[in-house]
Amino acid sequence: MMKNIKNIAIIAHVDHGKTTLVDKLLQASGTFRENEEVVECVMDSNAIERERGITILAKTTAIDYKGYRINILDTPGHADFGGEVERIMNMVNGVLLVVDAYEGPMPQTRFVLKKALEAGVTPILVVNKIDKPAARPKEVVDEVMDLFIELGASIEQLEFPIIYASGIAGTSSLDDNPESQEKTMEPILDAVLKYIPSPKAEEGSLQFQPALLDYNDYVGRIGIGLIKRGSIKVNQMVSCVRLDGSIKQFRVQKLFGFLGLKRIEIESAEAGDIVAIAGLPDISVGETICEIGKEEALPVLHIDEPTMQMTFSVNSSPFAGKEGKFLTARKIADRLFKETERDVSLKVVENDSESWIVSGRGELHLSILIENMRRKGYELQVSKPVVILKDINGVKCEPYEELQIEVFEDAVGTIIENLGNRGAILENMTNVNNQVRLLYTIPSRGLIGFATNFMTLTKGYGIMNHTFKEYRPYENIEIAERKQGVLVSMENGKATAYALGQLEDRGVMFIEPGVEVYNGMIVGEHNHEDDITVNVVKGKQLTNTRSSSKDHTVVLKRPRPITLEYALDYIAFDELVEVTPLSLRMRKRILDANERKKAALKKGIQN
Repeated sequence: MMKNIKNIAIIAHVDHGKTTLVDKLLQASGTFRENEEVVECVMDSNAIERERGITILAKTTAIDYKGYRINILDTPGHADFGGEVERIMNMVNGVLLVVDAYEGPMPQTRFVLKKALEAGVTPILVVNKIDKPAARPKEVVDEVMDLFIELGASIEQLEFPIIYASGIAGTSSLDDNPESQEKTMEPILDAVLKYIPSPKAEEGSLQFQPALLDYNDYVGRIGIGLIKRGSIKVNQMVSCVRLDGSIKQFRVQKLFGFLGLKRIEIESAEAGDIVAIAGLPDISVGETICEIGKEEALPVLHIDEPTMQMTFSVNSSPFAGKEGKFLTARKIADRLFKETERDVSLKVVENDSESWIVSGRGELHLSILIENMRRKGYELQVSKPVVILKDINGVKCEPYEELQIEVFEDAVGTIIENLGNRGAILENMTNVNNQVRLLYTIPSRGLIGFATNFMTLTKGYGIMNHTFKEYRPYENIEIAERKQGVLVSMENGKATAYALGQLEDRGVMFIEPGVEVYNGMIVGEHNHEDDITVNVVKGKQLTNTRSSSKDHTVVLKRPRPITLEYALDYIAFDELVEVTPLSLRMRKRILDANERKKAALKKGIQN
């Protein structure tokens, strides 16, 4: 038994406060110097993680507390990144299950807890945000207990310790009364030392299995995982049992341990340590590193298969090359294949010389990849996401998701009607504090484009969460596409206030005066179901005769703001999103209006 190591993961539904809690645990343990400047959510090192307030990639850190090294893994809470949670359970002996003191268990809580219970790790419940005015800690603990029972927890797992905390305030206590909170995180750390078992060191030669990947330009892929058995040293020659059963020998170039936010180079490590190993440029999740001549593979780790795909291609619009730094097929392909080095849930397949089919775990997963690329100076165009159909025992199957919605009572009718048109099955409906909670099972394709609709239907007050459930036989349900048609520019040039003012009664605009447009670019949403071409660059005809009435200044309505997620949700299958470092534009796949008509007629004849 390793006496001085504790390996734990922090799991929770998205936005229940995992990363903030890790911040406070790092501070409480004295990991930072007194004069060290520390930002909030230090574990969210990526700019997009900070802006959106979500964890995208699992992070490893470690703290020293009362003579113990506590390795902590901060896991993603969003369903699109749930594959990492499953693999992390193989590295830890316990979990801190963080649950919001008002919201209680949510869809992702169920998902991450199920993975933890299946792995047989020891849970500690942290009821977070206890200082919320609407907090209901007693009911939340009962709901968590019900969830444990429903997921088939063992008697030992049901006897979980409970700590009440406020991550943002840095307080915790063993009492559910908010007044008894103390300005310390020690109750949580003490519970980890008391209840979480230390890793067991088995007798035998080296066994190390990477569960996460990182990438470094100097050493290539880095495998992060737990040493199950034996020890390892820098410059040691070792064997890697590959996923196909073959064996490859390599030298351990670098060995890293973790402390606080730092990845520290170390000379050696033993069973029970969580380390990062560099030396094999194409190391993969689930392979086993062993001593030469003593190759003994561990069971291969499960990697969640992608459920959604979209086409990435070289930008072919008239504005191609004006705003980006990396435009060519070779540059885009290099970047996409490099992303697969770090993200095992991402698959990239060449479609033709200028386009690629990119598959991921969901819309958010793919949109974050696109956002990362545009911030690095890439210019490309992408299609509408589509679900991946699978053949299971000769039956065509599609992915289904569990969808949980919270809305005010006045929006329930429209939500039920809207989801009914998308093939959703209502499983449960409860009323919590005048908010109705709806639980659905819905085909993943029914969710494409729903997020945009949902915000309109609930006036921005609704809460929506979904998580992958299973593959089910494909049902030929007609899922309604966007109801409104679009306004498509027929000219190249700069949009004028005069032209936009003339078109306002036709629909809602996506652009402002002065914006450069091109023939085939989508500039607004039509009031009716059909698409129409419009001239947004037309100027007012000036004559040398003065008008009897003064010219009035054109006052335009504000255009609808376009975000990447909105654009991916909004476009139809004959449209694309043009993505550059400075702009997001929606466009028709075929830019010329006459060519579009010919293609539509041809399609109609074939159908």
